[in-house]
Amino acid sequence: MRLLLDTHVVLWALTNSGRLSDAARRLISDGKTTIFYSVVAMWEVAIKHERHPDRMLIDGRGFESLCEEAGFRSLPLAARHVRALETLSQVDGSPHHADPFDRIMLAQAKADDLVLLTHDTRLDTYGEHCVLMV
Repeated sequence: MRLLLDTHVVLWALTNSGRLSDAARRLISDGKTTIFYSVVAMWEVAIKHERHPDRMLIDGRGFESLCEEAGFRSLPLAARHVRALETLSQVDGSPHHADPFDRIMLAQAKADDLVLLTHDTRLDTYGEHCVLMV
């Protein structure tokens, strides 16, 4: 399996947070699973750290370093991901997901045949088969 971890899932995995479900832990620790983190997540962390260093204790460089130490692979942002973003459609009547970081990571997963591991129920409203809720 090839997993793309949503930003909060990456952070929970890196800090061994109790918020990370047992199912997610099993998937992430499975030696047959290839784990990716998006440079978009790194960007999100860097912005949040800059705005609220008291709440986001790690900066982008530290995030990248910890991901690499954990053996996670970096997924750059490419034109194919932006094109895939334009193919996402939500289930009728679902509220719009306003977070551009989450939407582009969903598009990355869709474009690159990855499974996006997330806890964000708003991403499930897209009806994309590449979302795995944990």
